[in-house]
Amino acid sequence: MNDDALAASLAAHLDALTFADRSTDEVTALLVDAVAAWGEAQGFRVYRRAASVVPLPAPYQNRHSVVDVAFARPAARPVVIEVDRTDRLRTVHKLLAEADAGRVALWVRWGPGPFAVPPAPVRLVTCEVAVRHHRHSRLPARPAPQHSAPAGAAAEPVELPLIAD
Repeated sequence: MNDDALAASLAAHLDALTFADRSTDEVTALLVDAVAAWGEAQGFRVYRRAASVVPLPAPYQNRHSVVDVAFARPAARPVVIEVDRTDRLRTVHKLLAEADAGRVALWVRWGPGPFAVPPAPVRLVTCEVAVRHHRHSRLPARPAPQHSAPAGAAAEPVELPLIAD
């Protein structure tokens, strides 16, 4: 599976995700779980909070940052995924460093949108979420109910009964 197909497959998996009235932390955890489940379904080895190639700033320069989820794939480049609600420049730099190290870098962005497209080769996977009173929901799409005759159809008048007082 090429990198674009990989991102599209993850996007399709996340499109099926629904939830209502969740906090920011709950939505992030739900998305990380969904990403990990998708990777397991692909047959990948899944690593949560995997070490990144990016070292932390001083005084922790001997430690490394982490990515939300990483996958080891048989006979293919590893995949790293960050899940974020906000557009953080630090995340872009981290994912670019991961891509420079030979990994496929995917950025799952969630929220009401719009979402800024990161520089290549980082691939963006979006998950639009409605926000109301600091709570987040993603409900299944339902067609609007039909309230009138289709356009162009002749409507038959209906005589309503007259009710006397």
